[in-house]
Amino acid sequence: MAASERRRIARESYLAFAAGGRSFFEERLGEGFSFSSPADPQLDRDGWFERCWPAAGRGQEFEFVRLLETGDEVIVTYEIRRPDGSGARNTEVLTFDDEDMFVSTEVYFGWELT
Repeated sequence: MAASERRRIARESYLAFAAGGRSFFEERLGEGFSFSSPADPQLDRDGWFERCWPAAGRGQEFEFVRLLETGDEVIVTYEIRRPDGSGARNTEVLTFDDEDMFVSTEVYFGWELT
């Protein structure tokens, strides 16, 4: 797959999350998907939907600082703004399989934005 395609898919995932587009993730998260962040180490696919999905569709706005592809990974740094005006800057490593399904997400928290 062309490098720009995985970056496009990565970008679309954040926009789908902000819009509450669960079908995007139902179609794109592989069965063996794993999610890790400092607060939620090693969630599986069902655990991600249970723990993380309730935050979706709340009108978040993402500004992409970087989208870098290397091998089967896309590294995304973004600034998120929430409807209450709060925000944060984080970096995530999204790993894809050969069919461009997400197989893992690693989240590295940055800092709060004012």
